[in-house]
Amino acid sequence: MSAPSRARAGVLTTPFGVVRGVLFDIDDTLVDLEYSMTTALREVSEHLLPGLDQAGWERFGRIFTHETTHFYDRYLAGELTFNEQRLLRGRAALGHFGVELADGEESHRWLTAYMEKQPAYVKPFPDVLPLLDALDGAGVPYGAVSNNVHDYQRAKLDGAGLERITHLVGTDTLGVAKPNPAMYLEGVRLLGTAPGETLYVGDNRLLDAEGSTAAGLVGVWLNRVGEIVEDFDDGMVASLDQLLK
Repeated sequence: MSAPSRARAGVLTTPFGVVRGVLFDIDDTLVDLEYSMTTALREVSEHLLPGLDQAGWERFGRIFTHETTHFYDRYLAGELTFNEQRLLRGRAALGHFGVELADGEESHRWLTAYMEKQPAYVKPFPDVLPLLDALDGAGVPYGAVSNNVHDYQRAKLDGAGLERITHLVGTDTLGVAKPNPAMYLEGVRLLGTAPGETLYVGDNRLLDAEGSTAAGLVGVWLNRVGEIVEDFDDGMVASLDQLLK
């Protein structure tokens, strides 16, 4: 990876201009949340789906991680607790294969097992630590803005070895969620930078790239999976190391 260009300490030259601070989304941006969820899901559900082939497990994980996000939206809206939305997503994935997760003890055991196992699989993507090293070397402050509560995400970052990310904004910090501009601007305030000189990077095109851009930051879509969107003309990278080129 090439070293960052900078005019002086605290300034980083990126393909999207000179910036003095960087904010990140967390899930599937800094840490591979999808891997941790699908790995734990299989471990706690194999006894309910004996004989399911690899394609089936991939379908199971896809339902939980991508096709049931409306339950997470209900959590953000205050209609469900965090664990209630988890359980509903699990029931939907199991139900696709004809398995009904019963109320009461069975649901409690499944959810408890998932809660215990999933954090152990949360790891940073390979391109994260080199970028943070480069930002530290350049004297550029950084932090994270997440659509989950502060303490849960703090524990996630620490468990993934990302304790150095000290600035963190969660949905309970201000009582709002992305794409509310206040979320991004609170991150900017914590960094001590100005919106127009702060990069915001995340894997969700709408919430991260477009939402932060609307708030006055330099929004960049981290498109790790190579999704093609014809009408998207803003900043995009396929990996974090491209921010240093």
